[in-house]
Amino acid sequence: MLDADFFRRWMTAAAASVDREAERLTALDSPIGDADHGTSLQRGFRAVVAALEKESPGTPGGILTLAGRQLISTVGGASGPLYGTLLRRTGKALGDAAEVSAEQLASALRTGVEAVMTLGGAAPGDKTMIDALVPAVDALGDSFAAARTAAEEGAVATTPMLARKGRASYLGERSIGHQDPGATSSALLVAALVEASHE
Repeated sequence: MLDADFFRRWMTAAAASVDREAERLTALDSPIGDADHGTSLQRGFRAVVAALEKESPGTPGGILTLAGRQLISTVGGASGPLYGTLLRRTGKALGDAAEVSAEQLASALRTGVEAVMTLGGAAPGDKTMIDALVPAVDALGDSFAAARTAAEEGAVATTPMLARKGRASYLGERSIGHQDPGATSSALLVAALVEASHE
């Protein structure tokens, strides 16, 4: 079972990963976005870690809801609302349980991903974070490691795609050949589950 401590470790591991990869995320964002994806998420996840140090909710759902709120209030552009919605909706779906199973997390995360799809109007194949998140959620039933692999493969698979949503879609054909930064950062978030489970 996964308790509040696990979810705190997950958010902390995600923040550390975004910190490490911020330059790469921004480099991916340069040709097809605003060239700020790494720095924006870095600011957001640092705020999440700071908030969790100040007030620490005692439930998995409470931690994700707090994290989502922080991302919405500190990350500019589309990333804040999209990531914030993902975590808040996942947190709300988990409810007030003190511990949740991996299956419950997978189901709640699916609810979060569906909320992001509704908010952004994106579907798999549109070259967005959805291309990493949907396969990750599908694989989460097997293991966190399987979800990590699925998310990473999903992110890489965005490279040859034509962007149909988000900032990159304005570039048309020129969006082809670039890995989507949102899918890449989503893969980092999923990979952080593996780190959290090893601690």
